[in-house]
Amino acid sequence: MHYTHEHLEIQKTLKRYIDEHINPHVDEWEAAEIFPAHEVFKGLGLLGLLGLCKPEAYGGAGLDYSYSMLMAETLGHIDCGGVPMAIGVQTDMATPALARFGSDELRREFLAPAIAGDTVGCIGVSEPGAGSDVSAIKSHARKDGDDYVISGQKMWITNSLQADWMCMLVNTGEGPVHKNKSLVIVPMRDGPNGKLTKGIEVAQKIRKIGMHSSDTGLIYFDEVRVPQRNRIGAEGQGFIYQMQQFQEERLWCAASTLQSLTNCIAWTIDWAQQRKLFGATLADQQWVQFKLAELKTEVESLRALTYRAGELYVGGQDVLELASMAKLKAGRLNRLVPDTCLQFWGGMGFTLENKVSRMYRDGRLASIGGGADEVMLGILSKIMGIAKRPAA
Repeated sequence: MHYTHEHLEIQKTLKRYIDEHINPHVDEWEAAEIFPAHEVFKGLGLLGLLGLCKPEAYGGAGLDYSYSMLMAETLGHIDCGGVPMAIGVQTDMATPALARFGSDELRREFLAPAIAGDTVGCIGVSEPGAGSDVSAIKSHARKDGDDYVISGQKMWITNSLQADWMCMLVNTGEGPVHKNKSLVIVPMRDGPNGKLTKGIEVAQKIRKIGMHSSDTGLIYFDEVRVPQRNRIGAEGQGFIYQMQQFQEERLWCAASTLQSLTNCIAWTIDWAQQRKLFGATLADQQWVQFKLAELKTEVESLRALTYRAGELYVGGQDVLELASMAKLKAGRLNRLVPDTCLQFWGGMGFTLENKVSRMYRDGRLASIGGGADEVMLGILSKIMGIAKRPAA
């Protein structure tokens, strides 16, 4: 995958916005355990950055997926993990199925404002009893006239304390678990920053060991009435749509780690060259040199894998195998690199505000969210023919 002049100009624009409007406030948002999503998203929307790969008819730029991967990588310049993740939910998790399969009316009502940055979206898949096992969700919708009436709960939902709408995976039938689910756009408020929709309750703000600036909620749905026209695509195809959406999400996840991992190593090199001990610098120790060289090699290997997967995906190929590999490797490196670097920072690495320690906390989620490492390994084992596929 090759970044063109057009790619690099978009990257410059985003990097400038990060430097001027995001990084100066990250410490404040981390302490508050929330960031002003509507304000940040509006700024990104005005720059045309929330719909790079979305249809031009709804305010998008109509570009190919390499631009989303470029944006994900550039978001790694943000000095925390929570804000990039929240932006990624808006651009590459809550909206792809809507853009691809939603009706014109639904896209005008929900996709266009999301691209403009006027509304905040979230993706509602995980539940208290269904994380990696998406087929196990229990939320259900019954039909009543032209409406769905939805009950259930969604947990670990990024952006949900501020979201104006949710792209919700919900059981709309009684058939096999892979064929009884639909994706439904559920309005969560009566307008941007408005009152919660009747029947929706933010039951709990979930505090986390990392990703502090990203708001995460447990949301209850009690007889929430939603028009059936808010369903994305065909009824019963929600599981399939979500699995397709996961390919992009996992490519995004891998791309989003590249810059932050590179930064972590660079910060540590700079520290090691200044840190004096035993009559020399930390960087003079061959063990430190070799470990940092190994880490850099691992990150560049991930970059090559991610770029290859992205290039094939843009070319129209199925990249389930490569996207799963990239997601797996990204999760592993998001644990290995900050952990190794933190050790070299010594006591300074154990302080709360240190950027490496923040990355150590934030990066741990990459092996869990969007499909745990073990899910990626299960997918790969099936593709390789060494594990049985479930019966149809």
